[in-house]
Amino acid sequence: MPGASERPQVGIVSDIVLQRHRLQEAASRFCLDVCFSGDPDRLLAQPGFPDACLWLVTLEDEADHPALFDHLLENTDVPVLFGLDPAPKPGFTEYFRWERRLLDKLEQSLGHLEKFDSADAIEELAQESPKAAGAPALPHWITPAPAGSVAEQVWILGASLGGPAAVKTFLDNLPAGLPVGFVYAQHIDNNFTDVLTRVLGRHAHYQLRKAETGYRIRNGDVVLMPVEHEWTLDDEGALTERSSPWPGPYGPSIDQVLLNIGDHYGSRCNAIFFSGMGNDGAIAAPLLKAYGSRIWVQESSSCGNSSMPDSVAATGCTGFCGTPEQLARELVKTIEESCLLKGRQKRDSA
Repeated sequence: MPGASERPQVGIVSDIVLQRHRLQEAASRFCLDVCFSGDPDRLLAQPGFPDACLWLVTLEDEADHPALFDHLLENTDVPVLFGLDPAPKPGFTEYFRWERRLLDKLEQSLGHLEKFDSADAIEELAQESPKAAGAPALPHWITPAPAGSVAEQVWILGASLGGPAAVKTFLDNLPAGLPVGFVYAQHIDNNFTDVLTRVLGRHAHYQLRKAETGYRIRNGDVVLMPVEHEWTLDDEGALTERSSPWPGPYGPSIDQVLLNIGDHYGSRCNAIFFSGMGNDGAIAAPLLKAYGSRIWVQESSSCGNSSMPDSVAATGCTGFCGTPEQLARELVKTIEESCLLKGRQKRDSA
């Protein structure tokens, strides 16, 4: 197994070119290095045996390559995964389900592949100069949300590796008083949640707070979804903790957060996907879009790891892509346009 600072290396053997290509792409998204990718004949002719910590083998007909199995058994004692399902066409729900099944199999052999931000990296965010004083003013057409008022509109902020920095920048660029509440679903080591709450909670306008049973999301909130157990909303919109863990390999499951919050809010629940590895959210995002919700993503070059937002973008359900600063400006613009439209409708009906 590789050291803590190294990326695991995998070998890919397939007599199907397209399958090799899609396995390579998936491995890269999971922060794995590919030390070999080729057909069985190429591996058999390799002068030295590649030093992989796991092999992925998928063949059109295993009977066509009888020497391959003996060759693998003679040269390596690392896990070998045979008979992987052919990868569907990328960008569709079936592809993301295939990719998740592949991730599950990889993690059974390699352990969790998700990389989290360290406590030190999160602490460094607290050293940055606060931008609250220089944040933009609330546009004239947006009526400030009354303090403590229950949010009628909620935006889910989904993130993983690199997420805390991106979300902090996003919040730093929002004016105070927006009539919106946020639910923050961040893949993170449970030991670091207190640090994250304290560091991002220093923001002057939008306060990070832990989820509490019976609490209703209010305007100006950034409610952090806990890691260990699944949370949902009751019929009145109050947060409720379940006794079961989040489905899937990581907590919180961003897919499940979208489904649970969206089930109550419908089209008034929107989502932004920030920096992160993996594809959590790519299954539920199109379902949320079907409600009429907005789905936005952070653009690749500004991400610490762009796998998560790229996976969501590949579903074709996204309506805007930008840096954290651009995402903040677009949100303010969207809310302002909504307020203007409501104002016109009110005047027309008077």
